[in-house]
Amino acid sequence: MKLASLKSGRDGHLVVVSTDLAWYADAVHIAPSLQAALDDWDEIAPRLQALATDLEHDVIPKERFHEHDAAAPLPRAYQWVDGSAYVNHVELVRKARGAVLPESFWHDPLMYQGGSDEFLGARDEIPLADEAWGCDLEAEIVVVTGDVPRGVSSTDALSYIRLVGLVNDVSLRNLIPAELEKGFGFVQSKPASVLSPVFVTPQSLGDYWKDGKLHRSLMVDLNGAPFGRAIASDDCTFDFGVLIAHLAKTRNLEAGSIIGSGTVSNRDSAGGPGKPVADGGLGYSCIAEVRMVEKIQTGEMHTPFLKPGDTVRIEVRDDAGHSIFGAIEQTVRAA
Repeated sequence: MKLASLKSGRDGHLVVVSTDLAWYADAVHIAPSLQAALDDWDEIAPRLQALATDLEHDVIPKERFHEHDAAAPLPRAYQWVDGSAYVNHVELVRKARGAVLPESFWHDPLMYQGGSDEFLGARDEIPLADEAWGCDLEAEIVVVTGDVPRGVSSTDALSYIRLVGLVNDVSLRNLIPAELEKGFGFVQSKPASVLSPVFVTPQSLGDYWKDGKLHRSLMVDLNGAPFGRAIASDDCTFDFGVLIAHLAKTRNLEAGSIIGSGTVSNRDSAGGPGKPVADGGLGYSCIAEVRMVEKIQTGEMHTPFLKPGDTVRIEVRDDAGHSIFGAIEQTVRAA
């Protein structure tokens, strides 16, 4: 089952989307918003699934689904927490700002609490007030949970995942060091994140979803050229069960909590930091990584951060080449 929210009011207009992302059926007679559906998932989900089945069989009214009409599936959420499933990424980015990676990061997930009062739609522009802030993309996998009990195990935590999707966790890299020096984490350096047009139930992903990981390539294009093709299941130190259990160690999680994997990052076959797609590698899911690799290899960072007019596209496709979650496709604009 694939769900989306058309742009309408603060919380969007819930629709069920066909498997090929071509059509949608109105779902507001079942639940007015995705958050409302998540609040009563056990009762609502079977009715949404029945609607999705009727849509696939073409026995109910349907309308064309256009990704540019979609808001974020959850335009605002009760909780947005980003993790560090790909420690390779954390290590490289910390090196870029001269910080040492503690050994504990390999067995104790790093997490930060992000702003969840606004998520941008997948085709919304990225506003940038000052190019000197160092605007970067961060392509990630996200899950949405139901109500999760405090103290849940990492194995049991997987059963509370209701939906899977993508996020562009936009970062303002040049604002990060000064904020972290204060010891309280990200605030100004983390503007609104961007969610994929469609979220998908784990069951609908089939073998692409196993052991709390998405077993697909995360395709990132920058200004129309391949930038990243990292495999989301590879070099993933912590699966989503571990991330959820870490977050729920001392508190309950409310339905509609969004949890990110952190930037998807692969090492090269020799264990190095990875090579650009143009050089036969799997590339990168953020600009900070390629800049760090450049520094390692040449002593200088050459690739610029995003500037007004740049375009970013993030997508995952199935074996037949069809988009699974729809595409995050954005242009940076001067705010």
